[in-house]
Amino acid sequence: MAIQRMDNVLIVVEDLDAVIAFFVELGLELEGEPGPVEGRWVERIIGIDDVRQDIAMLRTPDGHGKVELARFRTPKAISPEPRDAPANTLGLRRIMFAVDDIEDVVARLRAHGAELVGELAQFENMFRLCYVRGPEGIIVGLAEQLT
Repeated sequence: MAIQRMDNVLIVVEDLDAVIAFFVELGLELEGEPGPVEGRWVERIIGIDDVRQDIAMLRTPDGHGKVELARFRTPKAISPEPRDAPANTLGLRRIMFAVDDIEDVVARLRAHGAELVGELAQFENMFRLCYVRGPEGIIVGLAEQLT
């Protein structure tokens, strides 16, 4: 049996409101209001006791991709070192989104504290690409298709 689809990517955050605002500015749509998740069922799934967290789910405009944000009330989230890890650090490094106007998106995200990781660059005559670091060090890749 094959998988059906990739459902979502989870990002653990401290400032849920700031990260929601960042992703909404990027163009994702918040599904309902952030809400609490707790109980034995979630503790069994994630392998942590006494879990209390707030969850927000955001979806891409096409409805196929989702980003899940979680703020742990208990136990407190553990900060990785270094916080602003470079792109060659092991583990999940970024989420990539296709955009219509990369310069406009970068300008709007800067209003939410985002900064370019490197620079905006062009790959042949096919794409304009960049990485931006948003709230809490989250790296988002942006790609504008040229052809």
